[in-house]
Amino acid sequence: MIIENEKEFKALQEIGRICALTRDEMAKNAVEGITTLELDLIGKKMLDKYGAESAPKKEYNFPGYTCISVNDVVAHGIPSNYVLKKGDKVNIDVSASKNEYFSDTGLTLIIPEGREIDYKLLEVAKSSLYKAIDKAVSGTMTNNVGRAVFNEARSHGFNVIKNLTGHGVGKSLHDTPQNIFNYNERRGAELLKEGHVIAVETFISEKDDYIEEYPDGWTLKTPNKNIVYQFEHTIVVTKGKAIILTLGEDNDFYSLKK
Repeated sequence: MIIENEKEFKALQEIGRICALTRDEMAKNAVEGITTLELDLIGKKMLDKYGAESAPKKEYNFPGYTCISVNDVVAHGIPSNYVLKKGDKVNIDVSASKNEYFSDTGLTLIIPEGREIDYKLLEVAKSSLYKAIDKAVSGTMTNNVGRAVFNEARSHGFNVIKNLTGHGVGKSLHDTPQNIFNYNERRGAELLKEGHVIAVETFISEKDDYIEEYPDGWTLKTPNKNIVYQFEHTIVVTKGKAIILTLGEDNDFYSLKK
């Protein structure tokens, strides 16, 4: 969507903050010994507290309030009785709506201690997110956003998932532009305009560059069980620096190592 007035902007700010607070509360509780179902219920409690609704449950009848993807699950992981253990990669993806406006955000963390390559993947997933956001200015094409992600990944020896994308968001969970690829895909690329609301997502992979859907109809994995790290912010495109709606109050999970 493209924001048309201050009322819309304020509504998007509100749901963006709610999603960020929910995401970060879940991340703080993602420790060894907790189940992903328990984490999901923490997310539900936070959304309820602020009067928001789970977008995947509302829009798609997803069997969870949030998506929690562990290890070789890349996205759309279903909360379960799986108990988190040392070395697990955990992706938390929170999307929700309030007053008919939507926001979407996600992060990946490691239950200490992970492999050295896991920490490198995590940092590249974060750095590629910010490089992509820097490119998301009015007057640029969406493929330039994807090119920034791809170049950052390849400069560190990693790959991107090509059949998972960022997207527009706002008046629906998946708004226009429908697909913001993580590489320089010119076909279907769209011009970003001032006020565009988009969810920028990075999917950084050890090697594989695509995912497959499993028989449950939700779970997405790479064919060779490569681990993938995802970070996501909902932003508003401007003529200059984008406005990030999902920063939250504790940005430690998104900070880059110096």
